[in-house]
Amino acid sequence: MQWRGRRQSDNIEDVRDGGGGFSGGGLRFPGGGFPGGGGRGGGLSIGGLIVVGLVLWFLGINPLVLLDGSMDSGSSSSGRTAAIDRPRAGGHDEMRDFVATVLADTEDTWTEIFKAEGQRYRPTPLVLFTGQIRSACGFASVASGPFYCPGDRKVYIDLAFYDELQRKFDAPGDFAQAYVIAHEVGHHVQDLLGVLPAFNEKRQRLGQADANALSVRVELQADCYAGVWGHYAEKKGLLERGDLEEALNAATQIGDDAIQKRTQGYVVPESFNHGSSAERKHWFKIGFDTGDAGSCDTFSTTRL
Repeated sequence: MQWRGRRQSDNIEDVRDGGGGFSGGGLRFPGGGFPGGGGRGGGLSIGGLIVVGLVLWFLGINPLVLLDGSMDSGSSSSGRTAAIDRPRAGGHDEMRDFVATVLADTEDTWTEIFKAEGQRYRPTPLVLFTGQIRSACGFASVASGPFYCPGDRKVYIDLAFYDELQRKFDAPGDFAQAYVIAHEVGHHVQDLLGVLPAFNEKRQRLGQADANALSVRVELQADCYAGVWGHYAEKKGLLERGDLEEALNAATQIGDDAIQKRTQGYVVPESFNHGSSAERKHWFKIGFDTGDAGSCDTFSTTRL
């Protein structure tokens, strides 16, 4: 991926030296819901959305854990050309530059998409942390994987996660790493559109199986939105040979079925909350091929 020398986002909050980290008891939302809320009308047509959904981690954790603010722990589960080097002591922090550049490009892409709909895109800050962090959604660690918190509308990532993506899940490559960021930004887009706060109401009436089924649709839509960003990155000439394959490989490696086979040796489809490998690849590719956020309506389709 051709990313060096491009604009970097100012919306990076780097607390890896200790500021803003783990410091006490967890935060909980009244009634176990999202504080605040997302979009408030305006009729933005991106995705042809049925207003239902929820915010989820990119990898592995039961998404409903976030809904009651109990993000005290989680289990890691997740994603080829060279990955970005992690910073060395006293050296240049290349990974931070990479993350800031990818975030900036998502900002540019979604600003234009929202503008075409007569709306204004409000970028999400991205918080870099080490070890564990307190967010408006509770506590998290690198084991939680990257996540988006609707309580403060921020994306969180411990860069050590990228080591896990490469070593444990055989999904290296800078475009695979960028896909992670674009996916979480996709959840922010859903929040701005009102999908996430709407589901907080609906989920009170849902059992576990139905909540899981809906969470799959939200995750797949975020994958599709990541693909939309990838489409525009390709149009700008940022992609190199093999980049698309990196993202599709990552989507394969982090499908619920692939993770369950790897960790427990068998698959339980009714417990899926992120989507199968085939589904995640399919929806990323739809966004990538069309570049149309309106093609990402995972809620109306009867088959994923």
